[in-house]
Amino acid sequence: MGYYDDHSPATRQKKHRRRWVMPTIVGGILGAVLVLLALPALVQTELLPYDITIPEDESGLVQDDQNLTGNTTKNVELDVKTQITDVVEKVTPSVVGVVNIQSQENFWQQNNSSQQGGVGSGVIYKKEDGTAYVVTNNHVIEGASEIEVVLADETRIKAQLVGSDVFTDLAVLKMPSEQVKHVAELGSSANLKVGEPAIAIGNPLGLSFAGSVTQGIISGKERAIPQDFNGDGLDDWQAEVIQTDAAINPGNSGGALINIDGQLIGINSMKIAQSAVEGIGFAIPIDAAEPIIEELEKHGQVNRPYIGVEAYGLNEVPTSEWDNTLNLPEDVEGGLYIRSIRQMSPAAKAGLEPLDVITELDGEPVENIIDLRKYLYNEKDPGDDLEIAYYRDGERNTTTITLGSQE
Repeated sequence: MGYYDDHSPATRQKKHRRRWVMPTIVGGILGAVLVLLALPALVQTELLPYDITIPEDESGLVQDDQNLTGNTTKNVELDVKTQITDVVEKVTPSVVGVVNIQSQENFWQQNNSSQQGGVGSGVIYKKEDGTAYVVTNNHVIEGASEIEVVLADETRIKAQLVGSDVFTDLAVLKMPSEQVKHVAELGSSANLKVGEPAIAIGNPLGLSFAGSVTQGIISGKERAIPQDFNGDGLDDWQAEVIQTDAAINPGNSGGALINIDGQLIGINSMKIAQSAVEGIGFAIPIDAAEPIIEELEKHGQVNRPYIGVEAYGLNEVPTSEWDNTLNLPEDVEGGLYIRSIRQMSPAAKAGLEPLDVITELDGEPVENIIDLRKYLYNEKDPGDDLEIAYYRDGERNTTTITLGSQE
């Protein structure tokens, strides 16, 4: 029977070899680690007789995940001055606050006091012969007994109302120009493109936030927004405006909408104030505003043609009345019925009567008061002739009106 002798010379030699294997492996690993750690320092001291090339990607740029030492670190200089900041710096001094001051009668003390009726914005667009001119919104200065203009440096100047227009919601003010240093550069709204940058400057929520700047884009052009001037629930006019998502808030009215070149392209006018709506504001295009501004400067009002009727669209009349009261033929699908006529007006002189239904103006169909006003204001001048087709007691008639001037 054999047995194992672990004290034999051969056995002792095998054990001796095993004791050195593990230290050798550990020593090799530690040596490799030390070489890797010392390698960058050896390269920098030029003790190694060869160069190390840092791998590059296909674009020739060092890979981002490589931890490099030496001269690979660069100082980065950040310049925050951009075209937008330049534009804002250029235009802001021409945007002003407009303070509506209204007189209040005190019955007990039998005297009048004044209080601030509201604050909006305005734009200085012209300076000549010692006078500076400001354009703002009609609704900003409506009902004011006094008007103050607040410059960008908080200087307050009393201003005078030159004229205003309810249909375009524009008003022109004038004031001494001694302290006015900047005038806005007028641009053009004709070639605006949807998506191009737009910057709004004004005084949202009052003078505490004077000179606020918001940025956005042109969201739409030639938007038609219905307006009710007298609060009767019926649309009296449709304003054609620029739509932008630059924030426009109460107090921004009358402020500047500018392009990336710092040119005035619109007068901020309104926003849709609904909890579910965000980023929909409107401005009056400068191309539409310019002729109105010039006319307000010269005449204090816009000289528009008128015919002297109170009229409503047939769609506002019960269809039963179309037959019973107006006696309209079945082929008449729309028109403008006359409710009343002003005495000695062009319509009265031309022989029109209450309950007549106007269906055409110079051969063009008309269905509501907005159609009538748009045709008169855009296509006609006071003193022009206007051919009207109308129905009376079921019969079609025509008459020619010589347009008067709206006062």
